[in-house]
Amino acid sequence: MDLIEQALEAASGAECVTSSFQSECVALVHMLIARRPRIPVLFLDTGYHFAETYAYRDRLARDWDLNLINLTPRYTVPEQEARFGILYQSAPDRCCELRKVEPLFAALEGYNAWFTGLRREQSRSRAQLRAMDEFTLPSGKRLTKISPLADWSTRDVWQYLQSNDIAELPLYAQGYTSIGCKPCTSLPLDPNDPRSGRWTGQKLECGIHIQR
Repeated sequence: MDLIEQALEAASGAECVTSSFQSECVALVHMLIARRPRIPVLFLDTGYHFAETYAYRDRLARDWDLNLINLTPRYTVPEQEARFGILYQSAPDRCCELRKVEPLFAALEGYNAWFTGLRREQSRSRAQLRAMDEFTLPSGKRLTKISPLADWSTRDVWQYLQSNDIAELPLYAQGYTSIGCKPCTSLPLDPNDPRSGRWTGQKLECGIHIQR
């Protein structure tokens, strides 16, 4: 039994997958819906994504009939900016906390297994990633976090998409190597570090994958 099958069986129907609609996320969603067509696909709709990301998400959701769940923060973008200013400039950690961490952790309360597209090769902060691990939410709830692509290379992901005739998010063709919110995503500052274009190199993680 492979890792995905093992985790799905153990979750007993209370599983989900998070997807930013980057390449590895799309490959993983493709694998999962072949086994669980209605698995919840959680997308963190921060309100700051590229227009291309939204269009790509919507196209795949339609073409693959995804059970897409868009998670939204408690404040809209205008509300947050009116209340706190432009947090992605002044306090990016706080911005990520409000727009990503809080809504995701609240949603994960309803699941026993959380699939992610994380890979060890993506950054030094993920070099010790375990393919299956326990994750504890701030509430104390524990769930299993599964990263089936942990040891995949970028080439592995690209080959999987190509062999399954899956088009990538168009932003990759513009030179982006890691894609998040538009204000905090640039072309890579270091060609050897795919995530160096995130948060202008100030940090590597938004916080959703950091155990509290």
